[in-house]
Amino acid sequence: MTETLTAEPSTRSELATAVELLGQSTATARLKEMVRRAAAIEGGTLLTGEPGVDLDAVAAHLHARSRNAAGSYITVDCDATDPTQVDQALFGVIDADAPPDLESVSADSRIAAARGGTLFLRHVGELPAAVQARLARVARDGEVRVDGVPVATAWRLVASAQPTIDADVRAHRFRSDLFRRLSAVRIDLPPLRERPDDVSAIATRLVEESCLARGMAPMAFSPSALSLVASIPWPGNVAELRAALDRIVESNEDETIEIEQVLPALQLHRAAAAPFVPAPSLREARLRFEREYIAAVLQHHGWRMADAAQTLGIQRPNLYRKARQLGIPLTRISE
Repeated sequence: MTETLTAEPSTRSELATAVELLGQSTATARLKEMVRRAAAIEGGTLLTGEPGVDLDAVAAHLHARSRNAAGSYITVDCDATDPTQVDQALFGVIDADAPPDLESVSADSRIAAARGGTLFLRHVGELPAAVQARLARVARDGEVRVDGVPVATAWRLVASAQPTIDADVRAHRFRSDLFRRLSAVRIDLPPLRERPDDVSAIATRLVEESCLARGMAPMAFSPSALSLVASIPWPGNVAELRAALDRIVESNEDETIEIEQVLPALQLHRAAAAPFVPAPSLREARLRFEREYIAAVLQHHGWRMADAAQTLGIQRPNLYRKARQLGIPLTRISE
């Protein structure tokens, strides 16, 4: 039995508001509405997202706002090296002479523990075929035998998977009947690059959580530092953003996170394999820093000079002049 195959009580900070649900963008508004509707029904919910999207937080959020919130929140990681671990985690060890009319589980199984609550199947696309068949039967019947006694599951099924699970179903690597029952509601979480306006709110929350986890005094971004963080596309999504902010919090000794603390953390994270090349002089280092920062703000605002100038706190003609001086291509800038 691996460490990931354990019951997890619903005590995470994300239960207040899942970090993926922070922000006011159109994409997030749609996501919040889908989560609200999913929490109000009893069918299975499938969460999909790219690597780094915090599907676990949304699953816990769903449980906390469902009719089963008073019940247990049980997580099983389906991506185990040994398939028998997943089978035993879900079903336990049963008597070979158990009646065949229903799937049988032991009282110490995750299925038994999730009765009346939520069973969250993390990485469900990795379930072995034999386990898929048994779980599909349980989902269909809505009943199991617990140590020989027939009982209703009365649970909420939530699963997470990569978006490629559709291809697995078409290729018969994942059972279509189980897929249908798990995806009565399907929620595809958008990556951060599709919701850049939400990054500021998410980053602020992650810094709060990082400080709290380390027993440190609260920290806040300066406006310029937060603008820089929000300008990054974050291809690794929330996981990448969280890792970078954790490094910033660990190294910062002040109450305010300034842009001087942000840039080194981003550069180390994004180009860890690249050697550090010192600037010829302090003046050149400052110019390099200024060039990277202004370009990042322009990118964040879609190269709209008026918006970027407002963020930078300078007049638009001055921004044009500064961009030319620093060698930032003006051909990318449009009004």
